[in-house]
Amino acid sequence: MAEPGTPDLTSEGESEDLPTEAIEEEEEEEELDPFRDDDPTLYGLRNINSLASWTVSTHKPTCGIPSLLSPTATTFWQSDGPQPHTLTIHFFKLVLIAKLRILLDFRKDESYTPTRMQFLAGTGHHDLCEFAGWEGAQPVGWVDVSLEGTGKGGGKGLRAFLVQVRVLENHQNGKDTHVRGVQIFARDERVPVARGEDGSEESEEVSEEDGMQEEESPGKRMGGKGRSLFDLKGLGGLDEPEWMKDPVLR
Repeated sequence: MAEPGTPDLTSEGESEDLPTEAIEEEEEEEELDPFRDDDPTLYGLRNINSLASWTVSTHKPTCGIPSLLSPTATTFWQSDGPQPHTLTIHFFKLVLIAKLRILLDFRKDESYTPTRMQFLAGTGHHDLCEFAGWEGAQPVGWVDVSLEGTGKGGGKGLRAFLVQVRVLENHQNGKDTHVRGVQIFARDERVPVARGEDGSEESEEVSEEDGMQEEESPGKRMGGKGRSLFDLKGLGGLDEPEWMKDPVLR
């Protein structure tokens, strides 16, 4: 028993620790919800996953595309074959991608967790060109794929019909892989853009229709080093199609 005037630290400490731990667990669960609607990083963006057809190189039963695109972190795509494991996203029209992210969780997947990935884009399978790469040790949460140098003037904004994700390596040389989510976003034209001091709109993006008419479309600047895909023709880049060239009067 504690002496008179001395607080009973044992009883008070035990009674206070339990609710504190419970509160911390609840806060952790809220932070781990990757599909929450109030994500500030998605302001002004709209999800365009539904505009594409999705295919994977291999998958385990019940662990295919529906599991990958399900809005929950408890389901995932699990491959079932040799590396590299590929995820192909084919849009039915030219899109201007403003954000691409992939959901990984090392704590749950361990040796199934990707540690090196490659990202390619183009108008089809015949002209895919790498625009980004990623390496990580123990990723937890959304991994943002860099779009630096893919837009007009070296900015951000990837124009493509087809995007492919290649999982090249897993943690501890694991054979198969787990990917718990993939999301692709474009600019939401319904959301007002920020304005500068002079009242002009501060937006570097253009509409998809304008992109089709510009000289530097589609896929321009996807090389990432100030070069377009058409400049990389000798290195596996794109051949400029006839419909993109200047018209010939006959």
